[in-house]
Amino acid sequence: MFSKILVANRGEIAIRIMRACKELGIKTVGVFSEKDKNSLHLEFADETICIGKAPSQESYLNVSNIISAAEITDSDAIHPGYGFLAENPQFAEICESCGIKFIGPSSKNIRLMGDKIKAKESMKKAGLPLIPGGQGAVKTKEEALTAANKVRYPIILKAKAGGGGKGMRVCHSDVRLINAFMTAQSEAKNAFGDSTIYLEKFMENPRHIEVQIIADSYGNVIHFGERDCSIQRRHQKLIEESPSPAVNNRLRKKLGEYAVRGAKYINYDSAGTMEFLLDSKGNLYFMEMNTRIQVEHPVTEEITNVDLVKLQILIAAGEKLKLRQDDIKITGAAIECRINAEDPDNNFMPSAGNIDFCYLPGGRNIRVDTHIYTGYRIPPFYDSLIAKVIAKGDNRRQALKTMDRALDEFLIEPIKTTVPFCKKVINDPDFKIGKYDTSFLNKFLESERE
Repeated sequence: MFSKILVANRGEIAIRIMRACKELGIKTVGVFSEKDKNSLHLEFADETICIGKAPSQESYLNVSNIISAAEITDSDAIHPGYGFLAENPQFAEICESCGIKFIGPSSKNIRLMGDKIKAKESMKKAGLPLIPGGQGAVKTKEEALTAANKVRYPIILKAKAGGGGKGMRVCHSDVRLINAFMTAQSEAKNAFGDSTIYLEKFMENPRHIEVQIIADSYGNVIHFGERDCSIQRRHQKLIEESPSPAVNNRLRKKLGEYAVRGAKYINYDSAGTMEFLLDSKGNLYFMEMNTRIQVEHPVTEEITNVDLVKLQILIAAGEKLKLRQDDIKITGAAIECRINAEDPDNNFMPSAGNIDFCYLPGGRNIRVDTHIYTGYRIPPFYDSLIAKVIAKGDNRRQALKTMDRALDEFLIEPIKTTVPFCKKVINDPDFKIGKYDTSFLNKFLESERE
């Protein structure tokens, strides 16, 4: 077992990891930028060390500073959380070469599944269904036009190394494709350092369904059911729930089989998530794999009563999975609202600044993962996520009622947040009955503007 883990992240996920380490008897090192010296995660760490100035490139993305911090503090492992360096294969390789355990999959797997084209090729060989197209890079507008007319419109351009909606463009015609191609390439280059674009059929109004898996180094892989992540704005998730109201037992079994099969095919070893699109006819298509712990992992923890972060750490330490698939029981329902420091009434403009007053919801069946407190100053340099509110119930209806109550209790001044917006969404009649897909939020916003 590890004696000390450096948590190469900030905010609520750093606290989440430190809590797991504390319960496992592992000491932790918290890192911070110069502008993050008052972040709450530092109060939970056994040691703290500054890794650079406020910009991420000079601190949380500064590989040499993070490795130096690990060596100075005699840390024998690094947990990257999500975001920042969590899916950076070079960082994983450097950790490996320095004799520091990277708590995540191998650099080989990160690189393979981070390359969206190669990932799809691997999953096709594993027998997973794929969205039409997406089998190779399109290097020129002419190649893109040829591929688009073969797949047939609408199509979507995606960055090979992408994520988070960067380098993505939906096209319904040749004219739109010609105009969007160079823009998508440029955006992909700026975001990921790789301008390679691929093209696939655009699935109109699907559900975004993902499956949580855990795999050890002995070939054992299990899944923990699905999460529905269809409530998105600009490809960024806002509300997630588990189980999905659109998935029955037959489909759940198929999703689990696909996820486990894909992970076994690439000899995966850690926590990970297989993401799928579900069309209106019940057809599933593999989309991508995230080779890290996800923001929305708490909803899975709440319905399975399994600590996924602890499992991830234990597997990284070389332990064998003690759980078997039959041990995983889904009980009740859970929903998560991401609370961002943004102003929904002003096009979701970021709302940084000082928190003069903050009261977090509590009570039965409520979990809040956060790093904010009264007096904390939200810096403008990082992601706007400031809290995750997770509500559980014996069924979906109860979980929604509990979430509604929790959002009423979430008080914060004067910062603008997505709390009131989330409350409107969960009380929407269609959402209440589980009638939604990835187009839901755009339609919801349009109706709000009318």
